[in-house]
Amino acid sequence: MRSRGRDAWYMPGGKREPGESDAQALVREIAEELGVTLNGATLREYCVVRDLAHGMNMEMQMACYVAQAHGEPAPHAEIDALAWLTAADAADCASAARQVLLRLHADGLID
Repeated sequence: MRSRGRDAWYMPGGKREPGESDAQALVREIAEELGVTLNGATLREYCVVRDLAHGMNMEMQMACYVAQAHGEPAPHAEIDALAWLTAADAADCASAARQVLLRLHADGLID
């Protein structure tokens, strides 16, 4: 996904609100940003990425999960565009998203 005013592709998700677990935050953020419902019972951690936040001199950590989803993704909230990406699109991604995309490719989960 790409947020309004941003020049790179990102992974959907966001920050935890007080009292939320990673899983609760992810389910909420995906619903807000994409209009998709994640099945929390199928949520499992895929990887954790540490990198500089895109366009900022600040380190960030991103926990990435896989889960079954219900609904058709569509841009909501601050999301400007959605796209299904392959490893060939890695150069157009924020650095942390690039790491995830290339790992998905190395693991044979995407082209």
